[in-house]
Amino acid sequence: MTKATFDRHRRLRSSAQIRSSIRENHVRVEDLIYPIFVKEGENIKNEVASMPGVYQWSLDRLEEELQEVVRRGISSIILFGVPKEKDDVGSSAYSDEGIVQQGIRFVKERYPNLTVIADTCLCQFTDHGHCGVVHDGEILNDQSLELLTKTAVSQAQAGADIIAPSNMMDGFVAAIRKGLDEAGFVHTPIMSYAVKYASAFYGPFRDAAHSSPKSGDRKTYQMDPANRREAFREAASDVEEGADYLIVKPALSYLDIIRDVREREDLPIVAYNVSGEYSMIKAAAQNGWVNEEAIVMEKMVSMKRAGADLILTYFAKDVADYLQQGENGGTSDE
Repeated sequence: MTKATFDRHRRLRSSAQIRSSIRENHVRVEDLIYPIFVKEGENIKNEVASMPGVYQWSLDRLEEELQEVVRRGISSIILFGVPKEKDDVGSSAYSDEGIVQQGIRFVKERYPNLTVIADTCLCQFTDHGHCGVVHDGEILNDQSLELLTKTAVSQAQAGADIIAPSNMMDGFVAAIRKGLDEAGFVHTPIMSYAVKYASAFYGPFRDAAHSSPKSGDRKTYQMDPANRREAFREAASDVEEGADYLIVKPALSYLDIIRDVREREDLPIVAYNVSGEYSMIKAAAQNGWVNEEAIVMEKMVSMKRAGADLILTYFAKDVADYLQQGENGGTSDE
């Protein structure tokens, strides 16, 4: 029998059934983490102008959003707080009656099986908008760790299942792990924002969380987008300090970093599909320039292919709907 002079790769693409049977990466609803913004006040459902379909919710209306989340089978959410008042040390971040703490209790009382992740940072709560204590224009690292630890412990006391510190201070995982352990929360995992770049893709989030710095920028603590090897050092430090998950943020411009971290570390990797990535697709879809479902699923698959175990995304409800309708392989027919 004469062998063909070239390979017939298309045999394994000849039908939807065959393509599905050999698909290497899959997106599942269990992989999704959905961000929710809780805002102090009453009767609030404010759509974020730069993030179509994303809202700020007051607690008296939060049930509307939670029902939609649970109905779709999404099992994990992350809470971000929008307080009424701010001060120079972000005191409402670690108050027992802070908006995030109230939100955690609200969710866990009504949906105890829903995994609640608490974003642990100060930027939404400080009047200067930075993620730590500021003195004479300098963000003070070690003084910030004390307040971040207080915030994490207060969130765990409120019932948070996972603490997700996003501040990028040196030693933040070690400080928070020590604080949680001493407070009796030895079984509460830390989902560290281990690799967080000083990205231009965060603009819409800052609209939603009212967290833009009043002066300067965050480049002294968030990473330079040009750097790759630095990510290895950041991730390795967090693993050594006691992290249980590693977040890479943003996702799409840093798929190479997700792959790099995956190859070096054994902890679960979370890809954060950030606000700017969300808003660009929404805007293009609203203008009829792209097929939203096809492009969103292709994005999700790219993160899984790069090595992400979980995906934190504002598209979570949309993706859950797509999956219920029949899994999209992440490619268009173009």
